[in-house]
Amino acid sequence: MRKTLLTASLLSVFLFSCSNDDNTSNKQLKLFTTSNTTGKVSVTDLSLASPMTYSFSVASADADGAYYFGDSDEFILASRSNNKIELYDGIATTIMNNANTLPLTFSSTSDFNNAREIAVSGDKVVVTQDQNAANNNTNKLLVYQKTATGFQLLNSYTVDFKVWGIHLEGTTLYAVADLTSDVVVFNDFFANANGAISPSKRVAVEGLVRTHGITYARRGDTMVLTDVGLASSDSDGGVIVIKNFSTVLANTANMGTIATANQLRIYGSATMLGNPLDVAYDSSTKKIYVAERLFGGGKVLTFDLPTANVNAAPVASRDEAGVSSVFLLRE
Repeated sequence: MRKTLLTASLLSVFLFSCSNDDNTSNKQLKLFTTSNTTGKVSVTDLSLASPMTYSFSVASADADGAYYFGDSDEFILASRSNNKIELYDGIATTIMNNANTLPLTFSSTSDFNNAREIAVSGDKVVVTQDQNAANNNTNKLLVYQKTATGFQLLNSYTVDFKVWGIHLEGTTLYAVADLTSDVVVFNDFFANANGAISPSKRVAVEGLVRTHGITYARRGDTMVLTDVGLASSDSDGGVIVIKNFSTVLANTANMGTIATANQLRIYGSATMLGNPLDVAYDSSTKKIYVAERLFGGGKVLTFDLPTANVNAAPVASRDEAGVSSVFLLRE
């Protein structure tokens, strides 16, 4: 297990951060990642003056999508090797016991193949299935309800675009259309009946080659997207920030284009961005966290929110082999 200066005092900070106390010292700021290649997940406690990263083995050799329930200390991922949502309980206890394996508590039934991302709203968990030969080239969005003992499949939707990243904001689902520059929006997503569904709106993002990661911060009304560019290149990726997103989206016609004038862009040789698969954003610190899959074999990169188009080096970089997704918890 990867540990950095594991002391009793630092461990207590991690354990007690699960409190709902409004005391600032108990607030959580943690970054979770998954990997396509190592069978490991990591958690970094960013609330510490010197952030600590812990790495744990899990039951999934290949995982995409991550989410952490801070009040119950439960972590979920979408397993591409097992084709299930998996829930792991007790990260704090695992650290306290100096263990290197997270215990698998329960998993969903196997209803998908080739998962790419998960998003959560309340007790609803949405999983994306990207088309491949094993699933009859079918792109899906599946909705599960998380209970105390498992995941119950509620709905299964098919869509006419390749899926990757998704983000839930209440009942609104934002998604990217892989192999394109497009973002799609489903209003009242959970009201759809099973079967084929169509987005409420679809727009292109000018200058974006191939979108993958997506996240939205209601505070600040900021959308953040990643561009993997050419999949084989480890130097042509980028991050796009769209501020005042709700206004920009409303002012863009269905099937229209969000112009570069409405974007802030992080691209270039200094960025280490080649295949940025996933992204998280902290509107309080104005930091962007990226799961960079290709450059150097995999890195977790941190950028400052840009105020102009920049070719900027990350303010922090950590090697993580095969990193495939990133999730930020702030409470």
